[in-house]
Amino acid sequence: MSKVFTITEGLENLGALRTGGQGSVYKGKRMGAIYSAVKLIPTPIYTEDREDKNYRNFENEVSKLLRVNENPSPNVVKMLSFGITESGSFPFIEMEYIEGPDLCELLQPPHEKIFKLQELIKVAQQLAAALAHCHNLGVKHGDIKSNNVKYNVHTGNYVLLDFGLAIMSEEQRRSSIRHAGAVEFMAPEQNEGKMLLQSDIYSYGIILYELLGGEVPFPLPGNSDTGRNAVMIGHMESKVPDVMNLRRANLPASWSEEEKNREMQVPEWLLALINKCLLKDPLLRYGNGTILHEAVVNGGMSRPVMPANNPETVLLKQENESLRQQLAAMEPVAVAPERKGILLSHFTFACLIVLLIGSMAFLGYSQFGKSEPKTPRASVPIDSVARVTDTTALERRRLAMKRKTAEAAATKRIVDSAIRAEIEKQKATDTTEDLSADTSLKPIEF
Repeated sequence: MSKVFTITEGLENLGALRTGGQGSVYKGKRMGAIYSAVKLIPTPIYTEDREDKNYRNFENEVSKLLRVNENPSPNVVKMLSFGITESGSFPFIEMEYIEGPDLCELLQPPHEKIFKLQELIKVAQQLAAALAHCHNLGVKHGDIKSNNVKYNVHTGNYVLLDFGLAIMSEEQRRSSIRHAGAVEFMAPEQNEGKMLLQSDIYSYGIILYELLGGEVPFPLPGNSDTGRNAVMIGHMESKVPDVMNLRRANLPASWSEEEKNREMQVPEWLLALINKCLLKDPLLRYGNGTILHEAVVNGGMSRPVMPANNPETVLLKQENESLRQQLAAMEPVAVAPERKGILLSHFTFACLIVLLIGSMAFLGYSQFGKSEPKTPRASVPIDSVARVTDTTALERRRLAMKRKTAEAAATKRIVDSAIRAEIEKQKATDTTEDLSADTSLKPIEF
């Protein structure tokens, strides 16, 4: 492979990886087997002096990018070096080389045209984490698109690449976007050369839209100026097409019906997040990557809710309505009022009364039906003893008779009270059974 030009001493040029209006990316090799990706900026800088405005802007922006390495993120490419090429005097930044396909390649055959939900949410989380890392350091990317996000085959992570637009001046950005920028991913304000934190949020939303629907909301028809202008106007003025219709149209034919139905159950929080990212007014989007990342994390932990137009949701609603109609057509059924206490049959109640009377009689007999205790003999005259014994026995018999009479009266009162209570309950039961049915039943709400 012949060298096109020399990058810098100790950094071998192994040929172009990708070229475009915003610069070219070459594969580089340092001493040994250390590979890297080198981004060249198309505008040359002939004077490496801080007095030169272009060189000063280049150094200022690159210094921000180098801060990304101070606390590395697994989802952001690492910056290795920067400088001016020995031939051509082009500014360059050297980044780690990520081995693996980019998102754009993963949407082309032999891959499916859309991402499965599980993998799409993984991209959403990791790319939001990358933006949060950069925005916390004051770094705006400015060129987020599907071929600037790579899948690292060694780590399984999605990595944000190519900060080339971030180190351009405002005039260079405006010219680059106008002639060769990826207008399908550019926020409306970037058409005027502005680059905000919210511009990265918009481009992030376009990527998720593309992975979910199979194409960007405003595709570029060719690469003519007319087509590019139409895309720019679409971003600034046109309503974003319904991504769910695109997803339904691009479902792979190789998927089973069960898999298709499952993959159409897109979480409401994800659709709401994409819609907010794609608002025309940057002030209405998420303010920065940190806020965006929090929204993605919170959405991922929320309880999944089926969309209203989901086939399973529609079927459940139809079944609920059918059940309501069936309940309304049913004849009302009389419901007996709730009875409190213990319910007994007549036979059981009579047995209990007899048992109670028998128990009371046995108790009275055991207490008073026994023979009178013998009085110990004493050395007193026989007639005196007889008189005392007769008097005592008579008194005891009178007391015993009084007690028996009182207990019998008490037992009778208890029995009479229990019988009256049972008769009242029976009357209440007979009356309730004759009542008409309660017609105030309401259909069950689902």
